[in-house]
Amino acid sequence: MRGAWRLLRVLAHVLQGLLVLALLFPRRDAVGRQWHIQRWSAGLLKALGLRLTVHQQGTVPPVALIVANHVSWLDIACVHAALPQARFVSKADVRAWPLIGWMVAAAGTLFIERERKRDALRVVHHCAEALKVGDTVAVFPEGTTGEGPTLLPFHANLLQSAVSVDAPLLPLALRYHRPGERFASAAAYVGETSLLQSVWRIVSAPDLAADLTILPAIDTQAMDRRALADLARERVQAALAD
Repeated sequence: MRGAWRLLRVLAHVLQGLLVLALLFPRRDAVGRQWHIQRWSAGLLKALGLRLTVHQQGTVPPVALIVANHVSWLDIACVHAALPQARFVSKADVRAWPLIGWMVAAAGTLFIERERKRDALRVVHHCAEALKVGDTVAVFPEGTTGEGPTLLPFHANLLQSAVSVDAPLLPLALRYHRPGERFASAAAYVGETSLLQSVWRIVSAPDLAADLTILPAIDTQAMDRRALADLARERVQAALAD
């Protein structure tokens, strides 16, 4: 019953979001759009029955390249509930997801075909241009989702965009948990799990919560992108282990 009720709330919230994107977004400036993004993301987490706690260890720069560990499709909503200014880089097949694909595209997401090296160069260029004009861009440098406790290697390609324009790197550490599970298995979107299966596991899980830690920004000036990727991974991994 818990899962069915939450699922109905999620569907109603998604439909509300579609109306906002279609009717209100075109008439809002950047600040107004960010307000809607933050409000909708927080509402989605509430509808799912997930409690988000944000821990901030440093000042958030006005412009930055955000890097975060990747556990679930939920990650974007968690980050947007705290940092609605973030424009995400996401894998291209998300665009084909029913309803959600159109919504994330309308919110300014940049899509990348990770199997094509040439497409990565295109996205690096677009990220650098976005940073130049004052946008904050967010990437998942692992390239795919993981179980949570141990991070996959951070790919350095997209981090070049921050190095190219001397934009700071802002690491985030995201951990889903529930009583008895320091890293909640219900939140992990891994393996052959479908989107619908993942949604059902989340709405059915009691007392699911997420901790989002905003770590101190890293100065990228004169840094090598691979060293930057290793440093960011080290700091996110340490925060998850804390």
